[in-house]
Amino acid sequence: MNHRLNVYDTLARLFVNYNGGKAAPVTKYKAIFMATFTLQHPSKGLISYTDKKRYQWLFAVLTPAVPLMGAAIYYQTGLEWTLALPLPLSYILFPILDWLSGSDENNPPEELVPQLEADNYYRMLTMVTVPLHFLVLGVIAYVVGTNDLSLWTVFALAIVAGGYSGLGLTTAHELGHKPTAIEQTFAKVMLAVPAYGHFCVEHNGGHHVLVATSEDPASSQLGESIYAFALREIPGTFARGWNLEKTRLNRQGKAAWSLHNNILQSYLMTAVLQGTLIYLFGWIMLPFLAVHNVWAWYQLTSANYIEHYGLLRAKNKDGRYERCQPHHSWNANYVMSNLALFHLERHSDHHANPMRRYQSLRNFDDIPELPNGYYGMFVLAYIPWLWFWVMDKRVLALPHINGDLSKVNILPPKRADIYARFGQGQEMPPA
Repeated sequence: MNHRLNVYDTLARLFVNYNGGKAAPVTKYKAIFMATFTLQHPSKGLISYTDKKRYQWLFAVLTPAVPLMGAAIYYQTGLEWTLALPLPLSYILFPILDWLSGSDENNPPEELVPQLEADNYYRMLTMVTVPLHFLVLGVIAYVVGTNDLSLWTVFALAIVAGGYSGLGLTTAHELGHKPTAIEQTFAKVMLAVPAYGHFCVEHNGGHHVLVATSEDPASSQLGESIYAFALREIPGTFARGWNLEKTRLNRQGKAAWSLHNNILQSYLMTAVLQGTLIYLFGWIMLPFLAVHNVWAWYQLTSANYIEHYGLLRAKNKDGRYERCQPHHSWNANYVMSNLALFHLERHSDHHANPMRRYQSLRNFDDIPELPNGYYGMFVLAYIPWLWFWVMDKRVLALPHINGDLSKVNILPPKRADIYARFGQGQEMPPA
């Protein structure tokens, strides 16, 4: 059963309890945690929408600071294992909280979306998050560089820091889709932390063009493990991003190897940031930053893997792919992870309408739905046989597929096996 976890309700009840059990303050304190948008429509009359999650989005700003909790406990106790505490919080507690909090399928009225998107509060949250990622990486680097830690602890801290820098790629994703110069700049700055400066160029100009097709290295195929996907996606998207930026600059008569290159601008910031950490804290930063960067990239790879698994856009008679629709992405409405990820899990609407801001992304009926939030699905994906067992039958059961394997994006080497298992007499097309 779907239900919503409303933080303002919990806080309002607490305030009532502290007020001697009087119910009157509920409205007062609820108002603190909500915002209402209204419009007098010529035919529909007064339309109003209360954004109950307005201040819950602060959770996305604070989540990147979780690694600092482990560091604080370590300095209080001296116990190295406490530095790894953010890992079970992400990969165990988050999936449990998603399961407990359930789904929020609420959509804002379309008539009020312009007001919602014009509210600068929401975009400020994404930009405020960016410097926090720099701070967290700097603090964790300080912990590694100034304490006599075991190599296993250094490795664990690199995974912790990389996981939360990977979270920063979500922020860069939201910012990089927006047309304002300041948001584009913040996106490039954010990409410098995990050394993934090509992402926005590739994602906007490549992935969104070829998503849910066999030509897209960032769309996973039925029967493809996340490990095989990573070996295809990470180098494939880098090459595509560089080629897109090179083509753009060539059209403008500018050299690819110049400061006009958006990718190089971000990587130069990476060189300054990570070079400074190496200078300050010594050789131990080399393996630390290498693991940090790779794990951050792998978090994005994990998201790409689960977002379009097995989904396929059809080709029209003119050889072009049909327009991307909500059913070409896996969606999730789980409350907690969506709050942490700036609504990234409402991926169906994002790909159908990529310019929409996170606060106005919609849920749709009859679209592919993941059985848990992203962190839970990441863990599932890391165990390929379990992922296939859970997800393959979900792909085939989707209303627009209904068991028709010709409508599924299948990994070519696994095609014969998948037709044998699920084809039920369907003729396998020639390769």
